[in-house]
Amino acid sequence: MAFVTCERIGKVALLRLDRPRANALSLQVLAEILGAVEALSSQLPGAVVVTGTERVFSAGADIAELGGPERGREVSGAFTRALGALAAFPRATVAAISGPALGGGLELALACDFRLAAAGARLGQPEVLLGITPGGGATQRLPRLVGPALAKELILTGRQLTAGEALGYGLVNRVVAPPRTVLDEAMSFATGLSEGAVVAQALAKQAIDEGLEGGLARGLALESEMFAQAFETRDAVTGLRSFLEHGPGKAEFAGQ
Repeated sequence: MAFVTCERIGKVALLRLDRPRANALSLQVLAEILGAVEALSSQLPGAVVVTGTERVFSAGADIAELGGPERGREVSGAFTRALGALAAFPRATVAAISGPALGGGLELALACDFRLAAAGARLGQPEVLLGITPGGGATQRLPRLVGPALAKELILTGRQLTAGEALGYGLVNRVVAPPRTVLDEAMSFATGLSEGAVVAQALAKQAIDEGLEGGLARGLALESEMFAQAFETRDAVTGLRSFLEHGPGKAEFAGQ
């Protein structure tokens, strides 16, 4: 793959974008992201970190590839497939954001479970300033995260947020300073997750994500099912026994 690399560092998979100059998400880059996620699915890591370069996470879709309704459907479909696979990945995913995360770049970050932004990062959906709408999930994922009023403000005005503003709105989980340490912070966070009960994490993630798509009753039924399935894991046996014998927070999980 030319622009997306994926390496395993301990139990964490690091997926990195590096396409000069602004990590524009071309059809090729989206295909490479999808390929990387599918390859990881065959031998699951404990967690995944998604990042760009030290200067830019991603400035969005490749504008040169846009033009006309049919081309728009093709590009939006590529975003849906790649980011949908990332969002549904059965392990925790963490976006490490340096510099701009705009348009499709922010949509990539929204497909992750957690977002850590370097001080100085900028986040926004500026598509309306080009006379178009988001096509990679922002109209659906952003309001679920920050509420419809703020999502409409950001999408309808194209306003960009500082990292601090994004933290205040709940768009990012942490702001990291100095900026150059954001990847280290994300890797440390992901490593902690990878050493936990990753199957239980996956079940809880599924319950949250699928529960948001329906009513409360459906979500509670899904939670009950995931709760029951968790007891089928080796980690549940380990965790319960460790609690009874040693108290909370002492279990060493196998991730099974």
